[in-house]
Amino acid sequence: MSWIEAIILGLVQGLTEFLPISSSAHLRIVGEFLPSGDDPGAAFTAITQLGTELAVLIYFWQDISRIIARWFQACLGKLPHSDPDVRMGWLIIIGSLPIAILGLLLEDWIDSEFRSLWITATMLIVFAILLAVADKKGRQHRPLKELTVKHGILYGFAQALALIPGVSRSGGTITAGLAMGYTREAATRYAFLLAVPAVFASGLYKLAKALTDSGAAEAAPYGMGETLLATVIAFGVGYAVIAWLMKFISSNSYMPFVWYRIVLGLALYVMLGTGMITA
Repeated sequence: MSWIEAIILGLVQGLTEFLPISSSAHLRIVGEFLPSGDDPGAAFTAITQLGTELAVLIYFWQDISRIIARWFQACLGKLPHSDPDVRMGWLIIIGSLPIAILGLLLEDWIDSEFRSLWITATMLIVFAILLAVADKKGRQHRPLKELTVKHGILYGFAQALALIPGVSRSGGTITAGLAMGYTREAATRYAFLLAVPAVFASGLYKLAKALTDSGAAEAAPYGMGETLLATVIAFGVGYAVIAWLMKFISSNSYMPFVWYRIVLGLALYVMLGTGMITA
C-alpha cells in the first residue's frame, strides 16, 4: 500500500508544485486521507521537490545555462557585471539567501509546528487574498530585465514564506512580483528561476540526512524507494504543468487559483472543526 500512496503523492507534488496553491499543503492534506493517515513529512516533501525542480532545470535550460555561463565569465573578468544575464545570476544568489538562512534557523519548527493544518488552512486563505489583490491592483508593466537588487531581495523574503505549508513557493514569489509591478509572465518566470538553488539545496540536504540518519529513516512514513518513485513521478507531471501554466498566464489571471485556495482553506477549517481530520 505504501507504494500506491507514494504514486499518489508524487502525482500531487507534480500537479501542485508550480501552481500558486502550495504543494506542501496538498501533500500534508492528502496524507491525512490515505490509508496510512500519515503526514508525509518535511523530508519527503523536500526530496520529491527535487523531481519537480529538475523539470524546471530542463524546461528553462537555455536560460539557466546561459545565466550560469555568463556569470562565471564575469567572475573571470571576461564580461562586465552589468550584463543582464550576469545581473540575473547575482539576483538569484541574493534572492536565495533569505530562504537558506531561515530554513536552517527554523528547521525544527518547519518539521513540526509549522505543519499544523490550522496554520495551513489560514495561510491558504490569507495568501489567496494577497494574490488576488496583487493580481488585480498590480500595474504589471515591468519586464524581468528591470529587476532591481531591492526587488530581488523582496522576492527572496517572499519565497522564504513558503517554509510554512499553505503559503506556496510560487504563490509567494508571484504575489510579490505582481505587487511590485512585474508582468504575470515575468513574475512567474523569476519565481521558477529563483526556486532552483533553494529547492535543490533543501532537497539534497534532506536526502543526505535521510541516508545518514538511521533513526530519522525508521521514523519516516515512506522508505527511500517509495520516496524516489514519488520524485520521478513528480518530475514527469511537473514538466507538463510548467508548460501549461506558462501558456495559461499569458491570457488569464490568477483568480481561479485564488478561489481554489479559499475553498480549500474553508473546507479544511470545517474538517478540522468537526474532527474529520486532526491538525
